[in-house]
Amino acid sequence: MTSRTFFPYSILLSAGLFLYSATVHAQTISLSLQDAVSMAIKNNRQLKAANIDISVAQEQRKVARSLSLPSAGIGAQYAHYFDLPVFFGLGETNDKDKVPYSRFGGRDQFSAALSASYPVYNPAARPSQREAQLQEKASRSSYAAKEIDISAAVKRTYLGILVLNQRLKLQYESLQRNKKALQDASSLLAQGRALRVDTLRAYTSVKNLEPDILRLNKAIEVGKLQLTTLIGIDSLQEVNLTDSLLRHPEVIVIPQETAVYEEAKANRPDLQQLNINRQISEQGIALAKARRLPVVSLVGQYQLQTQARKFDFTNASWPAASFAGAQVSVPLFSGSSNLAKIRQAKLSYEQSGIEITDAYEQLKTEVRQVIANLQETSERMQTQQQVQTTASESYTIVQYRYQKGVTTRLELTDAELALTTAQLNYLEAVYDYLSARIELDRTTGKQ
Repeated sequence: MTSRTFFPYSILLSAGLFLYSATVHAQTISLSLQDAVSMAIKNNRQLKAANIDISVAQEQRKVARSLSLPSAGIGAQYAHYFDLPVFFGLGETNDKDKVPYSRFGGRDQFSAALSASYPVYNPAARPSQREAQLQEKASRSSYAAKEIDISAAVKRTYLGILVLNQRLKLQYESLQRNKKALQDASSLLAQGRALRVDTLRAYTSVKNLEPDILRLNKAIEVGKLQLTTLIGIDSLQEVNLTDSLLRHPEVIVIPQETAVYEEAKANRPDLQQLNINRQISEQGIALAKARRLPVVSLVGQYQLQTQARKFDFTNASWPAASFAGAQVSVPLFSGSSNLAKIRQAKLSYEQSGIEITDAYEQLKTEVRQVIANLQETSERMQTQQQVQTTASESYTIVQYRYQKGVTTRLELTDAELALTTAQLNYLEAVYDYLSARIELDRTTGKQ
């Protein structure tokens, strides 16, 4: 390729790369907390899989309903006889102890039949339908429980990223204060008005902050990756969080433990699913017992059959035969499998009762823990808010005194460290409090 032809191709390639980078940049998604929850409910892969379970249960209901519906089928058979069919009782024989037989008919035989059956009485139909209906209900409860868990996980992850962003901001502010302190210490050292140890201390403080900033940046990247996975979008997709962390969240009234427990019992989908599973086990017992009862059906058939020579069915006769009647099927012995299935169903029913009791006992512990966390984080957040205010005022006073030459650089460094620590502790307390509120909603079955 000559340089004359290469130049236009270079322009086109550069333009393509520019458009691609612009497109990638334009794909950044701005997300509020509510947007993230809505996208997770719509796109989360675990929820999609749980939704398929509901569809499977719906199809199973159709299968169970078919036990009470009529069925019909068409069958056909073709056979070629190398020796003509045998009919005993016709013909002659020299041996009186032998039954005579003759061979006649066509070598090619064909038959077709239309059969129909209608179950008049099938004891397994009703419990099977009821069990399938309960399975669908259980699948919906499982989906609702996963939806609540996913919503809580999205909220915690979103708030966690906001906290990390705020921590990063505070670390940058602390870094700027320490850099300013380093400049002042270096200037005073050059003027002979400060000790070299003050400069070394300020330099150490600056360098100690740099690994924390790097760690926070990496943690934000991982948090955004977790968020994109939860909301069901491409992990390479850039997201921009539009909500901000509440600096002073409103403190809610701590609910009573008994009220929370009763609300959770009434609204939690996972607890409802346990009760449904118990009902499914009960229907399993009825279904196992039904397999020991007779089945009565109305049956009918219409059949055409013919025989031909040399595959000449066109000129052959096609006589018809039909019948209608009733059929009774009574299970007599099945190798004790029915008895084993009945015992198995009863054991499942007993097991489900134990699981429900255990779940309610665990719920009591969970509710008490949630209330305790809410109380502790609420009090800690209010305390840390006061500490942060005090540390800020203290730093302002020490900084003013240092500028007037009344206090030392060491006291200013200690005040700056105390301020940063108080700010970070308050930020952690806010996150813990908001997380406790999210856990309270999840415990009571709210999104």
